[in-house]
Amino acid sequence: MTKSPFRLTPYQVQFLLIVGFLAVGYALYLRYLVIEFSTVALACDAGLQTMNCKMRVLATSLFRNSVFGIVALVIATLHVLRPSIVLMTGGLIAAGFGIVLYNVALSGIAIGLLILGFARPAPATA
Repeated sequence: MTKSPFRLTPYQVQFLLIVGFLAVGYALYLRYLVIEFSTVALACDAGLQTMNCKMRVLATSLFRNSVFGIVALVIATLHVLRPSIVLMTGGLIAAGFGIVLYNVALSGIAIGLLILGFARPAPATA
């Protein structure tokens, strides 16, 4: 019994497009309007305790430790071994955040692995 390759339905493609645009859009918002925006940076460094400042501290600590890239790479490796829409979605979110938030090398490899997951057969269902 041969397994068919992993293929997405049109609804899954639309779902991934929406999730991908939202993830990259929010990452762009974090990078350019929260992390790098000098007014917000100065206010947060002065001790302002808003949600933007908390997200700035969290995002900064995560990308300094390459968490986005490592998580994207782990999820993409799992997706290559066992392709599924859940792993594809998680990998797409992590890689989108990683590419925008300074973890380009690991996230780029993860995107390549996510694409490579389409070359593998889908897991057989019982």
